[in-house]
Amino acid sequence: MRIVLQRVSSASVRVGGGEVASIGPGLCLLAGVARGDGDPEVEAAAEKIAGLRVFPDTHGKMNLSLADVGGAVLLVSQFTLVGEVSKGRRPSFSAAAAPEAARGVLESLAEALRERGLSVAQGVFGAQMEVESVNDGPVTLILEIEGGAVR
Repeated sequence: MRIVLQRVSSASVRVGGGEVASIGPGLCLLAGVARGDGDPEVEAAAEKIAGLRVFPDTHGKMNLSLADVGGAVLLVSQFTLVGEVSKGRRPSFSAAAAPEAARGVLESLAEALRERGLSVAQGVFGAQMEVESVNDGPVTLILEIEGGAVR
């Protein structure tokens, strides 16, 4: 699983011209699910995201977690994150999980984040989405989760 995590002051998703999800301050997560991803990756990702201290304290240091600041999560499926571009001119998505498997993993991730007390909004799996976010900082991190380990 690969996740691009952005600290945002706001983020939203539109499908077909209508807004389907939005958050205020928090984290926008663009998540790509690879073949073989499952419960170990979900649990590792949820634990890391819930505890990651990327919000500023009163001294401006990144010392607070999402829960500490009362922020929310916007989780957006993005299978292109597991695309491979090392050969040729067209990306290969052979490493991406099948759609139904990926949908299940992302639903499990959303639930695991909720179980940790976080408010989670979601994009529409498989839809052509317009994602708008205001990156705060900017703070952007890439999480690679494989075999239950985050690197």
